[in-house]
Amino acid sequence: MGVLVADTLVGPKVDWFALSPLLVLLGGAMVLLVVASLTPPWPKRLYATFTAAVAFAAFVLCFPLWHRIDVDGPSTLVGNAMHFDQMALWVTITISVAVFLGSLLTDDYLRREGIDGPEIYALFLLAAIGGIVMGSANDLVVLFLGLEILSIALYVLAASHRKRLQSQESGLKYFVLGGFSSAIFLYGIALVYGGTGSTNFDRMLDALAANVPAQKGDDAILLAGVALLLVGLAFKVAAVPFHFWTPDVYEGAPTPVTAFMASAAKAAAFAAMLRVLLQALPNFADDYRPVVWALAVITVIGGSVMAVVQTNVKRMLAFSSISHAGFMLVGVEAASHLGTDNDGRSSTLLYTLIYAVLVMGTFGVVTAVGRTGDNATDLAGFRGLGRTRPVLAFAMTVLLLAQAGVPLTSGFVAKFGVIRAAVVEHSYAVAIIAMVASVIAAFLYLRIMISMWIADPEAGDDQREPVRTPAYLTVAIALSVAFTLVVGFFPDWLVALAP
Repeated sequence: MGVLVADTLVGPKVDWFALSPLLVLLGGAMVLLVVASLTPPWPKRLYATFTAAVAFAAFVLCFPLWHRIDVDGPSTLVGNAMHFDQMALWVTITISVAVFLGSLLTDDYLRREGIDGPEIYALFLLAAIGGIVMGSANDLVVLFLGLEILSIALYVLAASHRKRLQSQESGLKYFVLGGFSSAIFLYGIALVYGGTGSTNFDRMLDALAANVPAQKGDDAILLAGVALLLVGLAFKVAAVPFHFWTPDVYEGAPTPVTAFMASAAKAAAFAAMLRVLLQALPNFADDYRPVVWALAVITVIGGSVMAVVQTNVKRMLAFSSISHAGFMLVGVEAASHLGTDNDGRSSTLLYTLIYAVLVMGTFGVVTAVGRTGDNATDLAGFRGLGRTRPVLAFAMTVLLLAQAGVPLTSGFVAKFGVIRAAVVEHSYAVAIIAMVASVIAAFLYLRIMISMWIADPEAGDDQREPVRTPAYLTVAIALSVAFTLVVGFFPDWLVALAP
């Protein structure tokens, strides 16, 4: 009987080359987990070098695939379960960049803390796979699988510093609250399936076009499902009021892991949100658009206001990340005005890439300033950095100005893009509120700069452990600053590429 079933089983056609970035990341993770466990400890920096090389290979493979889409057009993969389009490749590029920079940040950190090993790097690669699947999904179940792969890896990463109680606490909080959000998202999938009879985006659209919810009450079931999906995604992007996990998790997690969560995880979550709202549920745009509008408003205001009252830089940047999520939601709101040729989607995707590089560089400086133990991340830890390490302080200043949206930086390009998209769609109120919130958030970045350049030294500052910037950390920060300035001065090439 088993032989007969095996003979008649026909699997979906698999385009292996289109899946090559995912396969490279998976192969790299398996090498780290299997080979590293069977061999003596690798030489210094080899774990990070290997991970960065794998991420770079996945990044490079995206370009021939991009050209192929330009020539042949977008399609789907693995039995219509995943999209193969420029948006999927954009997410792959963004996450590959985050893994590349994150591995460089992690190298010295792990050896400084005495926890060097291949596990963290393997989890980076596995989380990247989950994020890419989220951004490429053409099925709610596939999206959920990607979400869980990403989330489980991040839970372990957050708690990976076993010598710090704060790390254990952050991992536990993230696990518990993340489990709730995943359950809510899964309930949403179940209700949408009950209303449409499918979890595949294309079949859902066909069912909704054919007016499947003809029975009384089915519309309510679908709307409840859409609401639960939106709540689950809002948690993952750290939108207010679903942001409460972010400050504690960002503060307690190892700083390179915090950088990875703020960059790769946020990019994957926003790509998934765009997929679900614009490609799976466009019929409900009039229903969810006011909710996205409200989320954008309270997120930019809440993140900016709460950030300025913090004293720990990691918590400041956590609330700053929430504020940036609000700006991305402004782009999502603009994109939800269907039937018009707007830049909402492309400006949101552009924001994810720019912010990923920005936040990696920013947390790279925090990694250096945190010193051994990763505890010197309050404003006092940055006091006098301009005198002792002026180049590092200058890099941090550039990155903070970019996060504030100062012209001639990549941050200005990102914020201008989403606000312009909102204005084009006549969403003037949310655009004005976002600009006002950006001014409020600028005070946060100014506080850090004042601590670095102007604050008077205090007793005991000379006895602090000196700030070290090893080679790989220096490279990561330098690349982030260079990208920030190049895109700020010459933005057209990147803006034109955004799908």
